[in-house]
Amino acid sequence: MSGPWGSVLTAMVTPFDSNGDLDLDAAATLARWLADHGNDGLVVAGTTGEAPTLAESGKLDLWRAVSEAVTIPVIAGTGTNNTLETVDLTRQATDTGVAGMLVVGPYYNRPSQSGIEAHFRAVADATHLPVMVYDVPGRTGRRIAHDVLVRLVHDVPNVVALTAATAAPPAAARLMADAPDLVIYSGDDSLTLPLLAVGAVGVVGVATHWAAPEFGEMIAAFEKGDVVRAREINARLLESYAFENSETCVFSQAAKAMMRTLGLPVGECRLPLGPAPAGTEDRAREVYARLHAST
Repeated sequence: MSGPWGSVLTAMVTPFDSNGDLDLDAAATLARWLADHGNDGLVVAGTTGEAPTLAESGKLDLWRAVSEAVTIPVIAGTGTNNTLETVDLTRQATDTGVAGMLVVGPYYNRPSQSGIEAHFRAVADATHLPVMVYDVPGRTGRRIAHDVLVRLVHDVPNVVALTAATAAPPAAARLMADAPDLVIYSGDDSLTLPLLAVGAVGVVGVATHWAAPEFGEMIAAFEKGDVVRAREINARLLESYAFENSETCVFSQAAKAMMRTLGLPVGECRLPLGPAPAGTEDRAREVYARLHAST
């Protein structure tokens, strides 16, 4: 089973220039590079894209620029912790050429489950495009309840997918049983293989910036029943999983460092993330070289 936007999606970093300003030309260049290197789709202005640091106008410009640059689906990260703002942004994003919306659970507010459900219903009603719910309680402070997800899938026609970043494959298995029409993507690179085993169709990844072909091969191998091959590829990706996030260097910083070593001008992260720690690019080169030395 393949998802509505393919199997390998990258949560694309947002390029900034040397002054920290949004660089739309670099975004288009990066998007084309990712499309040429194994990605089926792109999530733009999501967590890894430093969405909290982007103004609304910048997000809209970014979605237009990337949608014009590539032919693969572009998913707009329109979620915020303000329902009115998310509804308005989703409505505007609908006309930028994107193929769907990624909507994260409301963060910081810690709303009740009834509030979370009403939030997603209001946002989905603001667009005719398909909506992917993003459940990442480590960032939002609230897990989206199983029953809420089931009701959304059953009641709201354009809620079609879930990015699961809950570190809970058993919960994904239960969800697949109760809402078999829901398409699940792994929101945690390192749990992609376990989630495939319970019915996920792919990944919204970070290491997919530089390892999309490997993720694609792993998913294809699993779908063909070649679990041994899928495990072998996953083992090759372990170093990338470790590199992409640590206490001192988080996803956006690591992915941008890797892209810079590959000749793509993405700049550094805006505060509060800031520049990657010294030595990150050297480490990126090592990770990339070892990944490709074993092919």
